Amino acid sequence: MSKFQYLITVSPLGFMYGSAGAFLSPENLVGRSSSKFPPDSAAIAGLFLNANREQKFASHQELRDKLVISGPFWAKQDTPKQFYVPIPWHQVIAEKEDDEWVFVKKKSDEPGIVQADDDKWCLGQHQWERQNKDLKPEYSWQSIDAWNLPAEELRERKAIAKAPWEFVSFLHPKIKAQERHVVEKNGLFLESAVQIPEDYCLVYLSNYEIHSGWYRLGGEGHLVEIESHPLSEKHKINRLLNPKNKIQQAFALITPGVWGSNKLSYRYPHHPSFPRQGLKMLTDKPVPYRYRIGHSRKEEEIEGEGSRYDAKKTGRLSRGRYAVPAGSVYVVKHPLELTWWDFPDEWFPKEGFHLKHLGCGLCLPIDIQGLPQCTAKLTE
Repeated sequence: MSKFQYLITVSPLGFMYGSAGAFLSPENLVGRSSSKFPPDSAAIAGLFLNANREQKFASHQELRDKLVISGPFWAKQDTPKQFYVPIPWHQVIAEKEDDEWVFVKKKSDEPGIVQADDDKWCLGQHQWERQNKDLKPEYSWQSIDAWNLPAEELRERKAIAKAPWEFVSFLHPKIKAQERHVVEKNGLFLESAVQIPEDYCLVYLSNYEIHSGWYRLGGEGHLVEIESHPLSEKHKINRLLNPKNKIQQAFALITPGVWGSNKLSYRYPHHPSFPRQGLKMLTDKPVPYRYRIGHSRKEEEIEGEGSRYDAKKTGRLSRGRYAVPAGSVYVVKHPLELTWWDFPDEWFPKEGFHLKHLGCGLCLPIDIQGLPQCTAKLTE
């Protein structure tokens, strides 16, 4: 694992629905699809594993051990490599205004201030601050090509956008159990779905290629068109993840971050190697995270690797977790000197495989005013 080699586009043919894997929360008591859209990278990883049963572009074990999928992002159909990623939380961009969280030095008489040498920059002596605290963000996506630009410049370049999909409700027929006819009484129910304009597509990053074509995706098997596009080392995402551009003191998630153990979810890795002391964050409320982990090892041994895939056997649900939302900002006391590829597997939960393979917590270095210079000029 060292770079993303392919960009996978998903173009829905009609409506799409949220995953059945969402678990109940105060905001999701009726299982609305909006809580689970767009499909997370686990759904695309499952599509890869199922397609490999027929296409055989890698052995099942190799794919299970080495496949890395990350997303979701989105783009316009004619320019998929200029995709959009979540805006870091330190940048607040509304329709007519923008603002940024910055670090300012605390007053010397404030309680809890950390003492340090006068000539040495110290995170404990600084705090978050911004000018317009009442300003609410109205834009949540930005072009990957404009990563790490100031909020004002993002607006000037028109490199910001709102999600292109819409949530719609429509009447759906309820089919009889034994025949394909609508039940005579209460045969219609209201269903919530998602519609994406034809000139937009969902985008995922992968280190394996899948054959372009039509596939069934999700629990209800809706048709989508999949295309694989080669991703060069000079693409902006690979340059940002290059070992020569290691994270210093600040980074932002562009996918939800699932940290901790199989039993507990945390806001950051609870591992001795992660510098959590003095950590400062900008984040929002956690988001539900759940996916189907496929069949048990015993079931796979009984069926055998060459058995025909049965779409009706959806496998088991993973443990329900909470994830730190994409866009969250982390600031550590000392330079991290790592890229996301260098993050140890032990920082992520493991359920059959480490969740790093599902692109969890994919993050990029950022600059924040008031911090020492965090990032160097991108390598060519």
